[in-house]
Amino acid sequence: MRLALVAVLCLFLAQCSNKQKNKPQDDHRHVQFIDKVDDVIRSYIDLDIFSGVVLIAQKGEVLYHKAFGLADRQKGIKNELNTLFDIGSMNKTFTSIVIHQLAAEGKLKLTDKLTSYISGFSDSKTESITLNHLLEHSSGFGDYHSQDYFNLNASEQALHAIVERAKSVTLDFEPGTDEQYSNLGYVILGAVIEKVSGKSYFDNVQMRIVDPLQLNDTFLNDFSGLEHRIAKGYYQTPLGILEENTGLQDTPNPDGGFLSTTLDVMKFYRSYYYDEHLLSKEAKEEHSFFQYLASLPEGKATVAAGGFEGFNTALFQVLSDDLTIIVFANMDEPVAERIGMDILTLYRNDTPAKPQLPAIQNIRKNYEEHGLLYLKENFEKLTTNFHPTDPKDIILNDLGYAYLYGAGDKVKALEILKLNTELFPDVANCWDSYGEALAANGNILDAIKAYNKALEIQPNLASAKKAIDELSK
Repeated sequence: MRLALVAVLCLFLAQCSNKQKNKPQDDHRHVQFIDKVDDVIRSYIDLDIFSGVVLIAQKGEVLYHKAFGLADRQKGIKNELNTLFDIGSMNKTFTSIVIHQLAAEGKLKLTDKLTSYISGFSDSKTESITLNHLLEHSSGFGDYHSQDYFNLNASEQALHAIVERAKSVTLDFEPGTDEQYSNLGYVILGAVIEKVSGKSYFDNVQMRIVDPLQLNDTFLNDFSGLEHRIAKGYYQTPLGILEENTGLQDTPNPDGGFLSTTLDVMKFYRSYYYDEHLLSKEAKEEHSFFQYLASLPEGKATVAAGGFEGFNTALFQVLSDDLTIIVFANMDEPVAERIGMDILTLYRNDTPAKPQLPAIQNIRKNYEEHGLLYLKENFEKLTTNFHPTDPKDIILNDLGYAYLYGAGDKVKALEILKLNTELFPDVANCWDSYGEALAANGNILDAIKAYNKALEIQPNLASAKKAIDELSK
C-alpha cells in the first residue's frame, strides 16, 4: 500500500531539547552566539538541503535576519527577507485561537459535541466527538491527503468538500481514547467556526487575527498579484532527483496553506504567547496548551512547525527569555526544524551535531554504496535526520516504491521492502508493500503469504484483502 506523500506535520505542543547548559546572560554572549549562526546554516547549504530565511530576535528586537538561496530556481529569483512562504500547519494555531475566542464569547463550548454543529457522519462513534477532541488530535479522525486528493480540482479541495467526504470516514479509534495527528480534524473545526459565526473561516481569521495584529504580509487564500513574492518549494524524490512541488501544493484550509513572512510570524506568535490581544488572561488560564507552557522550566523552548514536500517552517520560542528563532525553508522538511534546533543549541553555548542528508537520501546513498547489510546494521544512525513524529518504516517503504515504480528496478525494490519487514515486523503496511513487490517479481505464493501476514496485524487492511482476491483468481 502506498503511503500518502504528504508528511504529517508537527503541532506547536512539541517540547524541544532538554539541554539548558550555560544559558546566555549578556550582550557579549549574544554576539558570540550570533556569530556562529552563519556556519551552521552553511553546513546545510553545502549539502544542498536548505534555502530560505532565518530570523533570530529577543523581545521582538531582531538580532539576525538573512535570506539564503533561490525562491525560484528556474528564473533565478533569490529569496528575500519579505519572500512569502507556505507556513503549513502553523495555520492550526490560527484555527485554535478562533475556536477559543468563540468559546470566550459564549458562542460555543469546547465540551460541545461535534454533531451539534455538523451532522450526517456515517460512523456512530462520531457522536461522542467533542470540539476539544478535534483540537487535541484525539477525535479518531486522521489525514485526508492522498495522492488522489492532489488530482482533485480546487473546489473539491476546499473546506466544505473535504468535510462532506469526512462524513463517510470510519474513525481510527474511539474518541478520547488515543491520539493521532489529524489534519482532517482541523478542517472540520474550520467548518464549525463557519457554522457558529455565520462568516467564512477566512473572514474570521482576517477579522480576528490578521487585521488587529496588522499582519500585512500574511495572506490567507487570495494570492493574486503576489506571484513575484512567493517562494516555490523544492524537494528531492527518493531517487535523489530535485523537483518543484507544484503538484503537491495544497489549497489553503484551516489545517495549512497560509502565506507569510518570518517577521509576521514572529509578531503573531509573540502576541499569542505574551499579550492579551488574541486571548485574554482568563482564556489562557483555561487553555490546556497554556497550562502546559506554564509548566515549562526556565530556558526550555516550545516549537510551532509545519511542512510538506518542498516547504518547512519552524518557530522556536524560549518563553522565559523571550527568544525567537524562526526558520523558513523552501526545501524538504525537517530542515527548518533541524536548523532551528542547532541555533537553539548554539544559544545554550553547546555545539550542534554535524548535519546529515535527509533520512531517505542517506539510506539510498548508503545502500547503493555499501549494500543491504550495511543498511540493516546502521539504520538508526543513518536516519537521524527524520521528522521525530513520523514512523520510520515509511523511509524504506517510500524508497522501495521509488525503485519499483520510478526506476523500474524490481530487484532493489524487493530487497528494500523485505528489509522493512525485518526492521518493522509488526507494521502491517510493511508486509503489504512487500507483498506488492513479491507479486511484481512473479512470486505469487509468497506475495499471498505477505498479504496474509499484513492481515494478521491489521485485519481490516483493505489493500491486502483486495490484493489476495486478485492474486487468488
